[in-house]
Amino acid sequence: QICNQHNAEAPNLEQALHRMAQTESNLDHDVSWFLLPSYWAKMVVALISFLCFANSYDGDFVFDDSEAIINNKDLRAETPLGDLWHHDFWGSKLSSNTSHKSYRPLTVLTFRINYLFAGGFYPVGFHVINIILHCTISVLMVDVFSILLGGLQFSNKGRRLNLAPKTSLLAALLFAVHPVHTECVAGIVGRADLLCALFFLLSFLGYCKAFRENKEGHNFSMFWVLVSVILGAIAMLCKEQGITILGLNAVFDALVINKLNVLELIQKLLRKDKSLENAGLLRKGLLFRITLLMSGGASILYIRWRIMGTGPPAFTEVDNPASFADSLFVRAVNYNYYYSLNAWLLLCPWWLCFDWSMGCIPLIKSVSDWRIIALVALWFCLIGLICQALCSEDSHKRRILTLGLGFLIIPFLPASNLFFRVGFVIAERVIYLPSIGYCVLFTYGFSLLSKQAKKKKILAVAVLGILVINVMRCALRSSQWRSEEQLFRSALSVCPLNAKVHYNVGKNLADKGNQSAAIKYYREAVRLNPKYVHAMNNLGNILKERNELQEAEELLSLAVQIQPDFAAAWMNLGIVQNSLRRFEEAEQSYWTAIKHRKKYPDCYYNLGRLYADLNRHIDALNAWRNATVLKPEHSLAWNNMIILLDNTGNLAQAEAVGREALELIPNDHSLMFSLANVLGKSQKYKESEALFLKAIKANPNAASYHGNLAVLYHRWGNLDLAKKHYEVSLKLDPMAPGTKENYNLLRRKLEQLQKKGS
Repeated sequence: QICNQHNAEAPNLEQALHRMAQTESNLDHDVSWFLLPSYWAKMVVALISFLCFANSYDGDFVFDDSEAIINNKDLRAETPLGDLWHHDFWGSKLSSNTSHKSYRPLTVLTFRINYLFAGGFYPVGFHVINIILHCTISVLMVDVFSILLGGLQFSNKGRRLNLAPKTSLLAALLFAVHPVHTECVAGIVGRADLLCALFFLLSFLGYCKAFRENKEGHNFSMFWVLVSVILGAIAMLCKEQGITILGLNAVFDALVINKLNVLELIQKLLRKDKSLENAGLLRKGLLFRITLLMSGGASILYIRWRIMGTGPPAFTEVDNPASFADSLFVRAVNYNYYYSLNAWLLLCPWWLCFDWSMGCIPLIKSVSDWRIIALVALWFCLIGLICQALCSEDSHKRRILTLGLGFLIIPFLPASNLFFRVGFVIAERVIYLPSIGYCVLFTYGFSLLSKQAKKKKILAVAVLGILVINVMRCALRSSQWRSEEQLFRSALSVCPLNAKVHYNVGKNLADKGNQSAAIKYYREAVRLNPKYVHAMNNLGNILKERNELQEAEELLSLAVQIQPDFAAAWMNLGIVQNSLRRFEEAEQSYWTAIKHRKKYPDCYYNLGRLYADLNRHIDALNAWRNATVLKPEHSLAWNNMIILLDNTGNLAQAEAVGREALELIPNDHSLMFSLANVLGKSQKYKESEALFLKAIKANPNAASYHGNLAVLYHRWGNLDLAKKHYEVSLKLDPMAPGTKENYNLLRRKLEQLQKKGS
């Protein structure tokens, strides 16, 4: 209990209380570690956390960044801000059956601000914000760990005392340099976990401030309790895990503020002891505060459920195979095995992978599987820690172990499959918050070993070595997250059985034009997962471009057989059938694709090409018009309309369509070229010339642009300029059709004119 003294004696009293509290907790007493003032400790943590991930600042958009950022219309200025509150993390409507149901509007809002300030999709700004967020969180961890390890104690001036300066610094460093955090920091979509963690910690620190006036809990600040609930709600609007802070605040209140002995309380309940009031449940307002926290949490969850509108998202078996197992035994065993793997990633974060699904971790189906040992070891350790947390006579040990386990387990519960199915097997990003509990337990274990060890400095050097190795591992892993090629290839050695890893390596190679290598990885993806329709579709596409049409058709037919609503595969199947001149089947495939995806401009475009090949000009124009209605910037559809109308002699209509297209896509040189041809035929030479020159300026190496401009000058009678552009065209493409003949005609005409002149 802090007594009020005269001001002259206050500093001495504060120092005495600090010494008494440190002696009481005794956690730092036997630890050989750096003792720094609070300010310098935070500066060191900030600097080291920055060094770990600084090399990711200029990385690309990788993996999920494409869907969450580049393809997310909610980032664009033209999307109303209000839409963010009705869309999921990926920009889909929450009411849609295909929605992922990840409701993180505040995270998306920060992406939008990044996009607006950068003036486009430039990843540097996104990465820098992630690094700053992790550094800020790591600095806050110094305060959080000082409370978790040293307890909550305030001076008579209301300043919180750091009763464990050494161990809180160590725990904060362990958190700052943990390699499992790389996905959250170096992967831009990890912003959700970082923002959630930031407000999660602020909620916890805010709750602690509620007891600044009286640490026994008799008097507390209702304002700070409510602020804590609001910050918890903000954390949840950044990512779903944020809501768990309200439960942790309740645990902290019971164990630290009210100093409840859980085992003693259970024993009294079983004996129906009437002295429960003496246990601190009622006399210190604990029940009232817990009721407030629970009411706030329930209200937040209800509002989120109302906004979400429909049931949980529909995941597939490849996302989380254990959750689809018929046997309760198989589900339970594999869930626990997943927990043990998460624990192992915290203990030994050496094997890291961007994706752990699709066969990366085969199911345990029998008790004879040696991997059972892992979950037995996990529960042996957990039960041992829980027994110590409940039964130890040392109140400080009980408090630290219970808080450590609480911060380890409670934030992980939304990802545990216990309450609802999740869409992953293991996700390194969801361990960001549980790693707080791991750091508490590790640091406490280090303090116990230090107490027993005779050579404490050797132990401290070993821990320092772990920190240095983790820093190096973070830097290496951050560099792998800088590009998709490095990220995907790094996973081949960790998860060689993961079909998605091979698929992503293949896709990356295909995007770079290396089709031969891409085929190899796509084939391996299909071999590992014979129902991997996306790999079949992409492989079929490459084979189609290489004119291996029979195998392409087989693959695409199998893909739509496995997944009948796979619109992209139906469209690609139609393209292959069109190439095989099976026009009726191709038309049917295109319409099936449109049936499953109503707004499919590319499919309408390909359908228009089919109709053009069949001389069904009206149908072709209608199909291309549908494509441009759905996607006004669809340049190919506009171009084909202009060319078809031009070729069929509808010059006025072709001109109107060309002008309409250029209003929507003013910088498209192919549209300028097509419209210039139409205007030239309509004898609007001056306007045609201007468009040709503009198209050539945008694409100076297009032989056809120079050749057709030469034809225009030839018709116009400007023979010298015609000769010049014919020669440029032939230089760029000596085999350009018609250009050589036209050039020869022009030369003969020029020779005739010279003869007449002489």
